[in-house]
Amino acid sequence: MARTGHPWKWAMATLITTLVLGVSEPVLAGDVSSCDNPSGTEPSGTNRDLSTDSKSGEDTRSDSSSRIVNGSDCQKDAQPWQGALLLGPNKLYCGAVLISPQWLLTAAHCRKPVFRIRLGHHSMSPVYESGQQMFQGIKSIPHPGYSHPGHSNDLMLIKMNRKIRDSHSVKPVEIACDCATEGTRCMVSGWGTTSSSHNNFPKVLQCLNITVLSEERCKNSYPGQIDKTMFCAGDEEGRDSCQGDSGGPVVCNGKLQGLVSWGDFPCAQRNRPGVYTNLCEFVKWIKDTMNSN
Repeated sequence: MARTGHPWKWAMATLITTLVLGVSEPVLAGDVSSCDNPSGTEPSGTNRDLSTDSKSGEDTRSDSSSRIVNGSDCQKDAQPWQGALLLGPNKLYCGAVLISPQWLLTAAHCRKPVFRIRLGHHSMSPVYESGQQMFQGIKSIPHPGYSHPGHSNDLMLIKMNRKIRDSHSVKPVEIACDCATEGTRCMVSGWGTTSSSHNNFPKVLQCLNITVLSEERCKNSYPGQIDKTMFCAGDEEGRDSCQGDSGGPVVCNGKLQGLVSWGDFPCAQRNRPGVYTNLCEFVKWIKDTMNSN
């Protein structure tokens, strides 16, 4: 026969559950645009260990140690699709991008069993901001062609526990139907330290203008590691995305072109550009996956 627990124990359990799950908010519905491009395929490049050890020097960009190098403060509400994936109350570990009222994109290597999602927040402070919205991730779906360790097909869909309230601070971005060409100017964004070796945290979201590089230059920078599911971008030494930016947006001509994926360490080295998930290869997979879930 089961025994009845003490009332204070039940009260404590209720309080903990409330703190973990957060508070529900009303929502609005919406749509997501689509393209007729084919989905991504199984990895076609050579995968490498993504650790930051002295042998490989490579890494994914999901560590919270450092991020945008030599960027500048984003204008408030200029990146309303920018999301933050949080461990615990407020520990940022990856970026994300809002692509529909209830779905985010991030890097597949950012997958965690439990995490929170923050949208509409400009600063790194845990203090509530007007326009901020908080969510739980209830389903994460990495691309079936991704395997760890690896670089190919580095994207994952996250379904949130409810839809957003569309506002000037929180709004989805459309995914580009066409792949970016060499010389295209784009913007990458993220939070965190502004150097690759020190914890110099900025006060607000950082933005950086980058240029899409040719496939040849990208492959020359990382021989045997680049396939069609990736593109390289970066315009000069000392300016780059870095660890902790993983899964964050690369927006070109107002549309989502890529996600921060991987690169060399330390970041922002000459001839070692950032490597980004090439989302034009995955539009059909993204649409079909959201529709079936």
